[in-house]
Amino acid sequence: MILRQLMGLNTWVRVLIGFISVWVILVLVFYSKLNTGSSSDSDDAIRRLNQALTYLEKSKQVDQELRGLIDEYLSDQSYNRKQKFVDELGNKLQIQGAGAGRFKGVPSLEYEQLRRRVYSNAQELWNLLHSETAKLAKTARRNTPEIYAPAENFLALAAEHKRSLLNDINQMRASDGYEFWRYKESKDLSDLVQKRLTHLQNPEDCNSARKLICRLNKGCGYGCQLHHVVYCFIMAYATERTLVLKSKGWRYHKAGWEEVFQPISDTCLSADGATHASWPGTPETQVLTVPIIDSLNPRPPYLPLAIPADLAPRLIKLHGDPIVWWIGQFLKYLLKPTGETRQMLENGIEKLGFKKPIVGVHVRRTDKVGTEAAFHGIEEYMQAVDDYYDQVEMVEAIDKRRVFIASDDPKVIDEAKTKYPHYEVIGDPDVAKVAAVSTRYTDSSLNGIILDIHLLSLSDYLVCTFSSQVCRVAYEIMQTMYPDASNRFKSLDDIYYYGGQNAHNREVVLPHNPKNHDEIHMRKGDLIGVAGNHWNGYSKGKNVRTGQVGLFPSFKVNDKIEVVELPTYPNVK
Repeated sequence: MILRQLMGLNTWVRVLIGFISVWVILVLVFYSKLNTGSSSDSDDAIRRLNQALTYLEKSKQVDQELRGLIDEYLSDQSYNRKQKFVDELGNKLQIQGAGAGRFKGVPSLEYEQLRRRVYSNAQELWNLLHSETAKLAKTARRNTPEIYAPAENFLALAAEHKRSLLNDINQMRASDGYEFWRYKESKDLSDLVQKRLTHLQNPEDCNSARKLICRLNKGCGYGCQLHHVVYCFIMAYATERTLVLKSKGWRYHKAGWEEVFQPISDTCLSADGATHASWPGTPETQVLTVPIIDSLNPRPPYLPLAIPADLAPRLIKLHGDPIVWWIGQFLKYLLKPTGETRQMLENGIEKLGFKKPIVGVHVRRTDKVGTEAAFHGIEEYMQAVDDYYDQVEMVEAIDKRRVFIASDDPKVIDEAKTKYPHYEVIGDPDVAKVAAVSTRYTDSSLNGIILDIHLLSLSDYLVCTFSSQVCRVAYEIMQTMYPDASNRFKSLDDIYYYGGQNAHNREVVLPHNPKNHDEIHMRKGDLIGVAGNHWNGYSKGKNVRTGQVGLFPSFKVNDKIEVVELPTYPNVK
C-alpha cells in the first residue's frame, strides 16, 4: 500500500503518455523516411529505405528496453528500485524523444572542454562581480547611503544577467544533439568499471588469490572512514589484488561492515595466504596490508587525484571533474545496503516526505567549527539555495521550494523553518541529536548518517562546506546518478579535495601580471599548486616554477588532470 501511494496513479499516467509519445515520434520518423520526395533514383530510394529500417530497428530496441524495465518494476517490491525504474524510464523517454531528430553522434573533446570552460568562466565572472559590488554597497551604506540603493539594484540586475547566461549555456547543451551520447557513455563507462571491480573481488580461487588487507580502524568520522576504504580499494585495483576488509570491532558498528552493507566479495572474504607483508611488500607477496593513507610510504602515483590512463580519454571528455567520478564508482560498488539498511532508507524517505525538486543542505557544526572550519550561518546556505531555485525558475515552474537539511545541530532545522516559512524544510532533529560527538558512535547515529548522505546525494543540488567529508561523500555519490554532476554543488569554503591526496595542480592558460603584493606572477604553461578558491574571482596557490605563493584570477587556469597507467583488466569486456 505504501509503495502504491508513493508511486501513484499519476506516475503511471505520465509514463504511459511518454511511452505513447516515443512511439508516435518513431512512427512519424519512419513514415517521413519512406515519403520524402518522389525521386526515381533507385539508389536514393534504397538509401531512404535503409534509413527507415534503421529507425524501425531502433524502435524495436526501445520497445524491448521499456518492456524490460516494466517487467523489472512489476517483479520488484523495493521502493528504491521502483523509483530507479521511473527515473530510468524518464531518462530513456527524454533521450529518445530529444535524440530522434537531432542525434549527431559523438562530440569532440575540444567542444566538451570549451563548453564546460565557458560555464565555469561565467560563474567566476559572477563571483568577481558579486564580491566587488557587494563590498562597494557595504561601504556606501555607511558613508554614502544615496548610492547604496543603485548599487543593490545593479547587483540584482547583474544576478539576473548571470542566470540568463547560465541558462543559455545549459540550453546549448540540451539542444546540441549530444545528450544521448552523454547518457550512454556515462552508463557504458560505469558498467565497465563495476564489472572490473566485480572481477577483481571474486577470484576463481580465493586460497591462491593475491589479496590486500584494509583495516577499518582509522580514528575519524564516518565520511573519513568511507574515504579510507575507497583509498584501500584504489590500491587493490592498481595492484590487482582482491580487497579484504577487516571490520570486526568497527567503532560505528561492532559486528562489522557486513551487517550494514553487503560483503564486498561473494567468493573471497578470508585474509589467509602463504606469505604476508606490510606495504610495499613485493609482487610475489600473497597478502599485503596497507596503512592509512597519511602513513603510506612510498606513495604511488595512482593515489587521488589520478585517474586510469585507459579510461582517461573517455572520462575527460564526459565529465567536468574526472577524479570525483572515479571515486564515486568505488562508492557505488561498496555502498550496497543489506536488506535491513535498505528498509531503513525507505522508511526514512517515507517518514520525511522526501521528494523532488529539492536542494540538499549539509550544515556541520559541533567539533568542526573553530578547528577545521569557520562558522557559516544558515543565511549563507539559504542564499545559495535561493540562487539555485532562481536559476531553475527561469525556465520551469516548480510546485514548492524544498530543502533537505542534514546537520549535527538540531537547532539548525528549527531555525530554517522559522526564518524561511516559504520553504518546505525537511529534516529530522532526532538524527541531528545523535550526530553530536557524544553519541556519534551508536547504531542510531550510523543509521542517521547513512540516511543523511543518501538523501543529500539524491538531491538536485548540494549546498555545504567541502571541509566536511560527509558533504564530499554525498557529492561523489551524486556523480553516479548523472552523466556529469560536477556543477551541482555550492561549497561555502573549500574546493573539492581527497584527504591524503597527491598534489592538485592547475595549468596556466592565460598569463597574469600581479596588480598588488598579494598576487603572483604567472606565464602560460606554469603549474600552480592550488590551495583553494576564495569564490570572489580569485584562487590561492603556489607557482611551481617560481615558488611564489599568493592569489591569482581563477579563470586563468585549467585543472591539470593526473593520468597514470593502471591495469586494464583485458578479460573484462
